[in-house]
Parts: sequence; structure tokens; C-alpha cells
Amino acid sequence: MPETMKAVDVKGGKGPVSSLFLNDVPKPSPTGAQALVKVKAFGLNRMDLLQREGHYPVPPGASKILGVEFSGTIDAVGDEPERGFKVGDEVFGLAYGGAYAEYIAVSTHMLVHKPKELSWDQCAGIPETWITAIQAMYLIGKFTPGKTILWHAGASSVSIAGIQLSVADSTSAVYATARQDEKCEFAVKTLGATAAFNATTQDWVSEVKKATDGKGVDIIIDFVGASYFQQNLNAVARDGIIVNLGFMGGTKLPEGIDISAFVLKRCTFVGSSLRSRDEGYQGKLRDQLVEHVLPGFIDGRFKILIDKVLPWQQVQEAHTLMQENRTKGKIICTIE
Repeated sequence: MPETMKAVDVKGGKGPVSSLFLNDVPKPSPTGAQALVKVKAFGLNRMDLLQREGHYPVPPGASKILGVEFSGTIDAVGDEPERGFKVGDEVFGLAYGGAYAEYIAVSTHMLVHKPKELSWDQCAGIPETWITAIQAMYLIGKFTPGKTILWHAGASSVSIAGIQLSVADSTSAVYATARQDEKCEFAVKTLGATAAFNATTQDWVSEVKKATDGKGVDIIIDFVGASYFQQNLNAVARDGIIVNLGFMGGTKLPEGIDISAFVLKRCTFVGSSLRSRDEGYQGKLRDQLVEHVLPGFIDGRFKILIDKVLPWQQVQEAHTLMQENRTKGKIICTIE
């Protein structure tokens, strides 16, 4: 009989929050460059909700268990691990799936050694959010110092990372939107945004135009999709880039959308995701995280903001919190 472990499963393969439960499943074995990590904590991401509902197909060959970011200790390695990773190492990392479990088999190319200054909870909240922000801002958005940038969903985990990166790397101004005054204040006072606008009560496009003397912003990072499509085109600057990472506001454009900005402003609209990228691409982003961001975590320049830590037996509550958009920062589940 193969060894088993506990993991979060979904009754029927997909369903509502109530379908989540702890189940006995086969324990993975590391092969090649993989390590088997005994998980201490894992972070929640919005893709987990979509996958649970059956709207986010996992990449070919990936574990169907939810979760892509975690922290823990290496329990075993395959026959070709990346140099520097061995049994007993404390690590955190990014995976294509499988983090909501007692053990995860993951490429050592996507692992990072855990600094002693950071907790297991903090490390479990770093990989997906900060690497996504790095990818969106630098690789896709082509950010350089002096540009202006706007982060939608300003209190979401990726934007929390992105606003801090933007401030640290000398934007001329960094803006945010959110749907609550409290979250707008958080983006400015805690994260250092130049200004933040309430997308429910304010005309944020007009506010952005006013703040930029009518020019608009050079880079917009968007998680909303269809319902912000026209507004993003109106708010982007000439030669600007709109990076779309999600569609919380739908995927179907309403009638009457005016796409003239693509020509008149020479702007670019590009969609991207991280989970569908190959290991080589993700490994390079891992290296950027280690070189440019990890020192900032250690010396306190960058904040890892955690809203809620729950034991994994309360994973239903954790998903409910994320679903209701009631948090500012990461939701982490721990495994005792």
C-alpha cells in the first residue's frame, strides 16, 4: 500500500466552500530535481477559489490539490536537486499545485531558503504574490524608474507587494484604487502610495487625470477585467501598458466600448498569468525575488502583510474570508 497523507480535497471535484474537507490521499515522492517538503503553512490566492469552483484548470501534470505557495522543511530529494538544497533545509516556494497538504513534491528550482528573520507564516505568503507583482510590473509592464503606475484592488496581496515595489524603485507617482475608504487609506498611509481612489464613490479616471495633469498613467495593473476595460483605456497614458491579471469584473465587454485609444494613444493591453509559465521562466522570477526583494524583507524595507492566520482545519472559513473581500493582506493556513 502506498503511503498516504492528509490534504484538503473538494467533494465531487468542484463546488462551494462547504465542499472543502480534509481527506487521505497518496503521499507524493520526489523525482529528478524535486524535493518533498513537509508543509508548515500555505497561502491562499484567488485562483484557489476559481479552481475549487471548477473555473481554473490546473496545468498539465500538476497536482489537482489546491494551493501554489507554502513554507516547510525538506523531507527528501530526488536524484538531481538544485545545488544548495538538502534534507532538513527550511524553505518556502512556489508550485503548480498541491500546497494544501501535509507534503508537497516541488522543483528545487522554485524553492527559496527561509531566512531566520521571517516566520513560517510570513514565508508562506511571499511566493505567488510577490513573484506575480515582479512579473507584472517589470517583465510585462516594462517599468523603469520615473514612470507612473496604478494598481487596482489596492489592498489585495499582489497590489500590496506591487505598491511597495513601485515606491522602492522610484516611480514618479504610484496610485491605487479600492472599493472602501479604509482600504484607500491603507494603500497611502501603510504602503506609501501617492494617492488612492475609491472606485465605488469616486470617478477614479477623473482623479487619475487630475493627478497626472491630464496625461494618465504609464502602467496599469488590473485584476478586474471587463468592467474596467473602458476606464483603463481612458486612464492610461500615451504609449502606456495595461496589464490584465484577472477578471473579477467579468470577461464580456459591454456594447459601446471605444477602442480608439489603441491607435490614438498607442497603448498596449496585455494579459498574463504566472501558473501557466514553464519552470525555467518561473525559476528566473524566483532568482529576481531572492536578489532584489528578499533583502528588503530581512531589513524591514518591505512588509509581508498578513490579515488572518487559521489552522488548516478551518480552510472553509479561510475561503469565505477571501470570497467576501474582507481582508487587507494574506490569508495563511497552518498545519500542526
